[in-house]
Amino acid sequence: MTDTAPTATPPPSPEWNAPDYHRLSNPHVSWGRRVLDRLPLRGDETAIDAGCGTGRLTADLLERLPHGRVIAVDQSRNMLAEAEATLRPRFADRVAFVQSDLLELRLPEPVDAVFSTATFHWIGDHLALFGRLYDLLQPGGRLVAQCGGGSNLAALMDRFAALTGDPPYRDVFAGWAGPWHFADDTETADRLARVGFVDVKTDLEEAPTAMPDSATYRAFLETVILRSHLERVPAAADRDALLDRLTALAAADPVPFLFDYWRLNLAGRRPD
Repeated sequence: MTDTAPTATPPPSPEWNAPDYHRLSNPHVSWGRRVLDRLPLRGDETAIDAGCGTGRLTADLLERLPHGRVIAVDQSRNMLAEAEATLRPRFADRVAFVQSDLLELRLPEPVDAVFSTATFHWIGDHLALFGRLYDLLQPGGRLVAQCGGGSNLAALMDRFAALTGDPPYRDVFAGWAGPWHFADDTETADRLARVGFVDVKTDLEEAPTAMPDSATYRAFLETVILRSHLERVPAAADRDALLDRLTALAAADPVPFLFDYWRLNLAGRRPD
């Protein structure tokens, strides 16, 4: 096993369409609430939401910390602006907002917990990531997270590859490994232990998710799943044609508009 990132490629833009993501992210919020249930809290801790997005799950975390606070971290300025507009009126100074790559995150004091969903698969070097998060925790602090893992979206991406093997897409995607790193549970447990975490738990969870209609499916592809892929396609007409074709094929599937999601759950504790 190696810990090198996949083939080096230009990083995707850190910016998202935050209003559309806020509207479309119901699957991530549903999964995230179950992850949050696995984070033991007294209610007075300081926690990081690592990859807070538009703050929908950050709000749930804050509600479980009535005497604590949350540091909401995201690389996207758009996401943080949406999160602040949502959270600041409700939680005032119990929430702070930090724009940072997680690999570069530095804080003046260690925290009690790190919570994260749907973020770690965007980072190629998980060993470095876990080491950085370990350093941000105080002794006894906990990491509880979930991200894409294993064969996440394999069927969708096989279809995508078949559609982009010819012009005008072939040269755009040739040799590109994609923006994600979908690790499995065994290698993740090893990496967590190697940086010092104890009480390590990891597992892969199948989470197939169907969209209610073609418009939602297409919007989810455009805004969430294929955001960085579409950035590579110069012509708007070609981007639209690709989205239309993927949506039409999904409509004819045995379960229409189904995304073949797999989630990687992970947890660990910094020793006392």
